[in-house]
Amino acid sequence: MRHPFQEGDTKQYFKKVTKADFAQFETGLVHPVCSTFALAQAMEWASRLFVLEMKEGDEEGIGTMLHIDHKGPAFEGETLRVLATYGTLIGNELRCEITVSIGDRLIATGQTGQKILKKEKIHRLLKNSRN
Repeated sequence: MRHPFQEGDTKQYFKKVTKADFAQFETGLVHPVCSTFALAQAMEWASRLFVLEMKEGDEEGIGTMLHIDHKGPAFEGETLRVLATYGTLIGNELRCEITVSIGDRLIATGQTGQKILKKEKIHRLLKNSRN
């Protein structure tokens, strides 16, 4: 694992809200706004931008934690700015602080955790979990 970052470094990801991001379940549409589930995926991707530069060829990241405080709505056609701030690296686990906004409007805050492990170890852990 490479260590090219330090606490406070940032990565950002921009995501346009589409109907596919709406809050909906098997029973139908709940609200025509960006769901917490869609925010979760965007937040994890923003922190993964660090992992992509940290992992070696025989390594991969795996999520360990996700916390979201959904503060406000994001509507179809609006563009989310998802900002990941490099927090701590304890051993092989990276923790990031995440802020999601549209302009000056705060949409969500949260944290993510990802461990960087050997692909072989992840494969073994997943295989053993099925048994």
